[in-house]
Amino acid sequence: MDRFRAMTAFATVAEAGSLSAAARRLAMPLTTVSRHLAWLEEHVGTALITRTTRHMALTKAGRTYLDVCRRVLEDLDGVESQLAGRGDELAGDFIVTAPIVFGRLHVLPIVQQFLTDNVRVNCRLILSDRNVDLAKDGVDVAIRIGALPDSSLIAAKVGTLRLLTCAAASYLKKRDVPDTPADLDDHDCIAFSNIAGGIQWNFRSALYGRHAVRLRPRLEVNTAEAAIDAAVAGLGITRVLSYQADAALRKGRLRKILDDYDDVAIPVQIVHRAVRLPKPQVGAFIPIVSDALRKRLVALGA
Repeated sequence: MDRFRAMTAFATVAEAGSLSAAARRLAMPLTTVSRHLAWLEEHVGTALITRTTRHMALTKAGRTYLDVCRRVLEDLDGVESQLAGRGDELAGDFIVTAPIVFGRLHVLPIVQQFLTDNVRVNCRLILSDRNVDLAKDGVDVAIRIGALPDSSLIAAKVGTLRLLTCAAASYLKKRDVPDTPADLDDHDCIAFSNIAGGIQWNFRSALYGRHAVRLRPRLEVNTAEAAIDAAVAGLGITRVLSYQADAALRKGRLRKILDDYDDVAIPVQIVHRAVRLPKPQVGAFIPIVSDALRKRLVALGA
């Protein structure tokens, strides 16, 4: 049996969490995935995964072997990508992840142009507001908003965003404009629950220091789009990231308030793994997406 195919099947099972999910990812029959795994365990002489009807988990040997498999498969992928792109033309696949709205508005256009310019390159763009595990999901490049935890990943800052507090003119005409964060107690607020702090809005500025406001929101939603739509409709005041409110602000549907009370810059960073044999298409994409995002973030005035 082909050891590399068996290693690929094992790594995919470990990442997908089940044999059936791995079979779907690999587009192969479940019995074939199971046969690959059984052959590999027999080949290495130990169990790599413990399986019950409801649960599966890597053994200690499986965790060690998975790290080796990932390195071998990544090296092989890198070499094949380099061989495929030996001429002037890039070739091969790569995977990018970004937050949903930011990715759709600002990363997708960059990816589209990169693919237009490099016709033999293919990209999988994963838009998700959770931090995808780059190693586990085989992701080559991630765009992350906010502070990063310590890790072995390589990160480069490309700009900043800000949290903005805003409301529709129709609402402010009825209820007046709050002068300080404390005035929000007398206002209807629309809370976006994915913002750090949940129903507490934390303001911080060099001029006015820190202000924490506990909210009893008139409406609580779990997407920025819903919060902005409700604010545009005049339901109350909301607080979102600058790129999320940009279109509504430019069209005059929302107006910034309490701007002097929040001047904290939130970093936007390009993150990738340190690999021994990087894919040429990834090496070419990183400076392009970095430069393009820097320009876009400057244009946002973040």
